[in-house]
Amino acid sequence: MSSERYRIAVLPGDGIGPEVVGPCLEVLDAVRDVVGGFSLDCERLEAGAALYAATGESLPAETMRRAQGADAILLGAMGMPDIRYPDGTEISPQLDLRERFDLFAGIRPVKALPGLPPSLADPRARTIDFVIVRESTEGLFAARGKTVHEGRAAARDTMVITRAACERLFHAAFRLARRRRDRGHPGTVTCVDKANVLGAFAFFRGVFDEIAGQYPDVGAERAYVDATGLNLIKKPWAFDVLVTENMFGDILSDVGAGLVGGMGLAPSGDIGETRAVFQPCHGSAPDIAGQGKANPTATVLSGAMMLDWLGERHGSAPCERGARLLSAAVESAFAPGDLVPFELGGEAGTSAITRRILDGVRSKEVQRRVEESS
Repeated sequence: MSSERYRIAVLPGDGIGPEVVGPCLEVLDAVRDVVGGFSLDCERLEAGAALYAATGESLPAETMRRAQGADAILLGAMGMPDIRYPDGTEISPQLDLRERFDLFAGIRPVKALPGLPPSLADPRARTIDFVIVRESTEGLFAARGKTVHEGRAAARDTMVITRAACERLFHAAFRLARRRRDRGHPGTVTCVDKANVLGAFAFFRGVFDEIAGQYPDVGAERAYVDATGLNLIKKPWAFDVLVTENMFGDILSDVGAGLVGGMGLAPSGDIGETRAVFQPCHGSAPDIAGQGKANPTATVLSGAMMLDWLGERHGSAPCERGARLLSAAVESAFAPGDLVPFELGGEAGTSAITRRILDGVRSKEVQRRVEESS
């Protein structure tokens, strides 16, 4: 049987980035061996703050060229607090990749894993499973590098919201909700904005209403961002797909990560029309680098998202099966309750978590459950 081949540009980056990317690649190899039918040709490329400190370049042209030709990009973590550009901002090649490849939809899944201590006392917190879809090319982030300074008196950043960006974002959110509905979720999109105060957000909501009319089979709701922040703490299990502006999405996705145990468990994908970058939501965590404490789960789950995207984009059943197996293996790793990462007060470090996930990938029982649920 012929095997589908995909080229993956791997940017390990800074701090714990290489420490979590390595296990992810090991786990992806194990998934390939079990599922068959696809292979990943992974090429490690240089980028990040340490590279900038050494060479004056954070994202070399050759790295960008190689990444542009890849089928997908897997990123570890970029930036170091004490290494900054002359204007005081942190080194962030991941933002450069978003802008260069027009990665407009930031997909941030928030899902409670069995066996881990819940952040909320309510037993329904164990059922948290929603996705934040963050517009990633404009909003308040459109001001990046364009701040207007008025001497020492003021600094102005301008938020930009356009119809074209809104339309493609909302279509992506409704398609995602429809796909989730087919997998047993409610199939509801909530538009999160501040339309009661700012005209740009009233415009944002107006476009949402137009696009919602094209998806009569998918539920559509509206909520202000402050109320959403409240309800993410009070009843996060009530959400399915939330779609919002760049800055709001940046903030709410971290709140969501906190609800299910922290950034070490939070994967993400930045999706464009033809390209995508997958990475953990966490940063480079230089305070624990080299200590074996880094939690690879967010990166591994980002790898599962990558397989799922490749499967959807290329009509690849093996990649889709691999994504389901990898997600199930992560759940099986934590389900017994004895695998608690350092950041949650436990003693499970990079190696222990990786071994348990690998055991899940190779488990006949986990494989059987995945096949039965397909």
